[in-house]
Amino acid sequence: MKWLFGILINAVLFIALAGYFHDSYYLEGFKTALEASFILSILNVLVRPLLILFTLPATILTLGLFLFVINAMTLEITDILMGSSFEISGFGMALFAAVLMSLVNLIVQKTIFEPRKERK
Repeated sequence: MKWLFGILINAVLFIALAGYFHDSYYLEGFKTALEASFILSILNVLVRPLLILFTLPATILTLGLFLFVINAMTLEITDILMGSSFEISGFGMALFAAVLMSLVNLIVQKTIFEPRKERK
């Protein structure tokens, strides 16, 4: 359930980013946002751990801030896999989107999922 909710949140974030940064972030529609969010979640399970392992020294040196770069890389891979229906203009925009998505997902997790744990 939490995984599906995360996909839905990321899809809404993709739409919000496409609406606000329409010059550098393109998305065809909600179906495309769901597909991109699903692909991103699969990449986060399969590719992201390998990227973290390969870039562990850089992550340690930057005190974890390099993880935003890894998130931007997975967004760029999603862009490549989605074709012309999902476009991010450059790595800078992907990095900005990765930071924004990380912050929103952190806020959602702290406000929705953790209070449920305290009630149980």
